Amino acid sequence: QVHLMESGGGLVQPGGSLRLSCAASGSIFNINTMGWSRQAPGKQRELIATMTSGGRTNYADSVKDRFTISRDKAKNTVYLQMNSLKPEDTAVYYCNLAQQSIPYWGQGTQVTVSS
Repeated sequence: QVHLMESGGGLVQPGGSLRLSCAASGSIFNINTMGWSRQAPGKQRELIATMTSGGRTNYADSVKDRFTISRDKAKNTVYLQMNSLKPEDTAVYYCNLAQQSIPYWGQGTQVTVSS
């Protein structure tokens, strides 16, 4: 079993920054992919950033050049540094981990970008 706990969400003004964290615990294998998705009201969940255990990253076009994903493998923790935030970035952000083709999700953390 895998448990994911996100933190770091909140209210930020447009143009501001936030850093999300997600700590994974339980049966974590060495080879996996961790990432972040988000879901805005009335919209489908969108996968926005992933990072493999080998360090390869991938970003959705909507966040490329503004968001940066990183990992601390020793702590089984993934981060999402979000810069130049826009009102359309408002959503619930979910941490996810995939290993052996099994996906796991956190409970989500709210990010609101508003003046």
